[in-house]
Amino acid sequence: MTLNELDAEDTDTRMRAPAIIRPRRSVENADRPTGWRPLRIAMVGQKGMPATYGGIERHVEELSARLVALGHEVTVYCRDSYDAMPMDQYLGVRLKRTPTLPTKHFDAIAHAATATLAALKDKPDVLHYHGIGPGLVAPLPRYLSRVRVVQTIHGLDNQRAKWGRLAKAVLGAAHWCSGRVPDVRIAVSRTLAGHYRDRFGTDTRYVPNGVGAQRSVPAQQITTRFGLTEGGYLLLVGRLVPEKAADLLIRAFRRLPSRPGEASLKLAIVGGSSFSDEYVKVLRAAAGDDPRIVFTGFAYGDLLAELYTNAAGFVQPSRLEGLPLTLLEACAYGLPVVASDIPPHVELLGADAAGHRIFRDGDEDDLVAALSRMLAEPRAERLGAHLHGGRLRAEYSWDTAAREIERVYLSLVTRS
Repeated sequence: MTLNELDAEDTDTRMRAPAIIRPRRSVENADRPTGWRPLRIAMVGQKGMPATYGGIERHVEELSARLVALGHEVTVYCRDSYDAMPMDQYLGVRLKRTPTLPTKHFDAIAHAATATLAALKDKPDVLHYHGIGPGLVAPLPRYLSRVRVVQTIHGLDNQRAKWGRLAKAVLGAAHWCSGRVPDVRIAVSRTLAGHYRDRFGTDTRYVPNGVGAQRSVPAQQITTRFGLTEGGYLLLVGRLVPEKAADLLIRAFRRLPSRPGEASLKLAIVGGSSFSDEYVKVLRAAAGDDPRIVFTGFAYGDLLAELYTNAAGFVQPSRLEGLPLTLLEACAYGLPVVASDIPPHVELLGADAAGHRIFRDGDEDDLVAALSRMLAEPRAERLGAHLHGGRLRAEYSWDTAAREIERVYLSLVTRS
């Protein structure tokens, strides 16, 4: 399998047996430094592989498989509570379980510590942390070993609403470490790179998430399981946590006027709790007994592809993001989207226009107006979405991201 073929893989390959991905050395060696060698790379901060949960897991999976295809040895350290890891190798990537404390406040940091200790025993060339929290243990390899430390910032986790005062203080310390400790810091959006430049005065490499051509799946499971039909629902995909603002969307959706002669439009909320059970109760109370609002739980593979394929539109009301993969993927599917005007969304969508509508962050009235604009002219919205999706697919590439990350690694190891 080549690098380019990765984007064409069926979504459900993530739940099948692992495949060894062979590198195409004649193509990918061209811009490597003289004397380069294959590297041993450790990934820490994700829950595990295959990716069935969140954006960091998907990011690590996509990059790790491509780095293996480029000739490197990659080990992903997985939490022993991650149920979706049935093997010790996946897509050519080595998987290793280490212990964690699967609670809201200790899960990430406990696993980062055990994974770091396990990684140091394996003597990698590069230890790559993902997220802010795991960076709390980054001083250990940075100052007490010869391992080069890289940290990718996927979002400002210290600002998330689900954390209490003590947790925010700890994550504040992690945020400080992320600005001072790594040999190289990477941000998935220009907004995040700008934050680190302004806050710490330090250079941060910009390497965004990628997206590829998406596979269409006709409506089958979604109809039998959830009563959803082609073009008959709006879609939200993400963890059900306060900063995703699903409650705002539910209230706005219930205010949309019905359309005479048309079947009732539904709202599919795809995702589940992330140590946020109380907030999920708030969402269900906001939905009440409205039969048009459907909670599907987490979805991946064929089911998630089916949900994207057949939606009338995608809504991203989040108040805090890094560079959201769900929004990127919705655009790649050619879905009309509505999103809040926070900087990462504007970075992806630009100004309000047909196919990519923008509303004022947290403004319920403006969200109702944006949804109404999207639904009023479906043909024009689909055309605008198709054109914008094509531009994003050309700009955001996992292959490009993997080569940029490889350049970072090789420059560090060569310099050392």
